[in-house]
Amino acid sequence: MKKLTPIVLACLLVFAGAGLVWAERLSVNTDIANIRSGPDTSDAVIWQVEKYHPLKVVKKQGSWCLFEDFEGDRGWIHNSLLADIKTVIVINDKCNVRSGPGTDNDIRFTVDNGVPFKLLEEKGDWLHVIHADGDRGWIHRSLVW
Repeated sequence: MKKLTPIVLACLLVFAGAGLVWAERLSVNTDIANIRSGPDTSDAVIWQVEKYHPLKVVKKQGSWCLFEDFEGDRGWIHNSLLADIKTVIVINDKCNVRSGPGTDNDIRFTVDNGVPFKLLEEKGDWLHVIHADGDRGWIHRSLVW
């Protein structure tokens, strides 16, 4: 019995760890997506998100995904509106998006909390991003989720 205990414990740790790692990160791949209170088109639309909005999938039910966003809010989205695209979303107010990877580069524009971007490239702690409207530039990793 004592030999079995370490094996059982190891299996439990592996399965518990697998549950933690399962959370899949996907992104909205349509201009505007409805977020619903439940997994059906008859459920209420509780808010909308724009293209490239990143979501962490918590649970799948049929063709629907329950997700959590960067603020910890949860909702349901149809999986046809999602894609495996690397994206980020701004988590601070008044963040500068620059012409190059570094604070010595010009500020192209400033964005607020909740603006999503597709990730194009990484250089150290700097991310080259593009918004759905075509605006692009570099933002520091610490300013996004």
